[in-house]
Amino acid sequence: MKIAIISDIHDHRAMLQKALEQLREADKLICCGDLCSPFIMHDLGRGFSKTIHIVFGNNDGDLFRLTQAADSYPHIHLHGEVADLLIDGKQFAVTHYDTIGRMLAVSDAYDVVCYGHNHKYEVAYDGQTLRINPGEIMGELTGGSSFVIFDTETAKVIRYEVTLI
Repeated sequence: MKIAIISDIHDHRAMLQKALEQLREADKLICCGDLCSPFIMHDLGRGFSKTIHIVFGNNDGDLFRLTQAADSYPHIHLHGEVADLLIDGKQFAVTHYDTIGRMLAVSDAYDVVCYGHNHKYEVAYDGQTLRINPGEIMGELTGGSSFVIFDTETAKVIRYEVTLI
């Protein structure tokens, strides 16, 4: 199974749209927070028709309206600040915060830990636990926009760059 992982959209609709076009073939989507505005929830719901798991980040201010927008899409699942998911036999933890992600990874309770927040792409192992920070969708803090696709069968992580050209 192919799992697309994104983070830190920060209302950048054009970059999100390009990313959604590139990841369309994924089987599921995980978003590690910082959507920001409720219209991004609609963009996600309309732009990816399969299961979407979302955790909130520090810039997701209007949780009421974000949740209200998500209610329009039965394939969107909101998990608050941390998600504990079993996907294709792999135990995933999802959070927005890199510091919490690192703590979850060293616990050895998960196969994969996904996070964002610092906007920096990173794929590393802590023991047997794979840590994934897909980088940022917004593309302004680090100068690049990226996401990853994780293959549950091969355990490979492929990074994709997003450009508006």
